[in-house]
Amino acid sequence: MPLRLELKPFERLIINGALIRNGDRRSTFLIETQCKFLRESEIITESEADTACKQIHLTLTVIYLADDPASGIDLFFRQAAELIRLAPAAAPQIAAIAEAVEAGTFYPAIKLGRKLVEWEGAALAAAAKPREPGAAA
Repeated sequence: MPLRLELKPFERLIINGALIRNGDRRSTFLIETQCKFLRESEIITESEADTACKQIHLTLTVIYLADDPASGIDLFFRQAAELIRLAPAAAPQIAAIAEAVEAGTFYPAIKLGRKLVEWEGAALAAAAKPREPGAAA
C-alpha cells in the first residue's frame, strides 16, 4: 500500500539519504516502495544539536539512515549512559529508546528521541524559572 505524503512549500524531505526540497507550492506524492525517509520536522541538524538530548536525537537519525548502523548504535549507548549519569530522571525514556534500538526499530526510536528532546526542553525551562520569594530551597 503506497504512502501518501503532502509537503508544504519549500519543505525538505530525506528519502534514502537524498535531500529533497519542495517547490513554492504544496505538493502531494506517493511512495510506492519500501524506503527510509524523514520529513524536515523530524530532522535535527548538527548545528541544532546543542544539548545532550538533541545529540542523541541526531545520533538516532544517523542510525536510521545508515546502511550499517553499528557505529551509530555504539555512539548512542555511550551518549545514553552519559545522559543517565548527568540526568537520572531521563532513564525511563532512554530505556524505551534503547529497547527500540536493540529491536532494530529505528524510526520509532527517533519518535521517542523527539519526546526526549521535548522533556529536556521542559526540564531546562523549569530549571531557568526564577523561584518565588519565600519558596523552600
